[in-house]
Amino acid sequence: SKSPSPRQYMPIRYFIMKSSNFQNIEISQQKGIWSTTPSNERKLNGAFWESVVYLIFSVQGSGHFQGFARMVSSIGCEKSQDWGSAGLGGVFKVEWIRKESIPFQFTHHLLNPWNDNKKVQ
Repeated sequence: SKSPSPRQYMPIRYFIMKSSNFQNIEISQQKGIWSTTPSNERKLNGAFWESVVYLIFSVQGSGHFQGFARMVSSIGCEKSQDWGSAGLGGVFKVEWIRKESIPFQFTHHLLNPWNDNKKVQ
């Protein structure tokens, strides 16, 4: 029998990742990678080493979530040319769990206690 993964018993953290366009979401879903701004990297890497991290994706101005993925590697120094944005940091691997457009109106009951109980969107 296979022993359980040590990550299985770690706390879970969730982050909403805003993309400036749908093309970045499509690239992520096809290649299983993501990149964020350097200012987010330390927070995400810290969370990755201390917990299981789920990323919930939304394109700015879409009014929807486009799905969610699990972060499966820490953020490295290597950058990707796929994104077309010089302002992004290193690439990391993600495993997409659900690819579906979900309107924000379906999640208005979810409030973020770390953001003045504002709606999650």
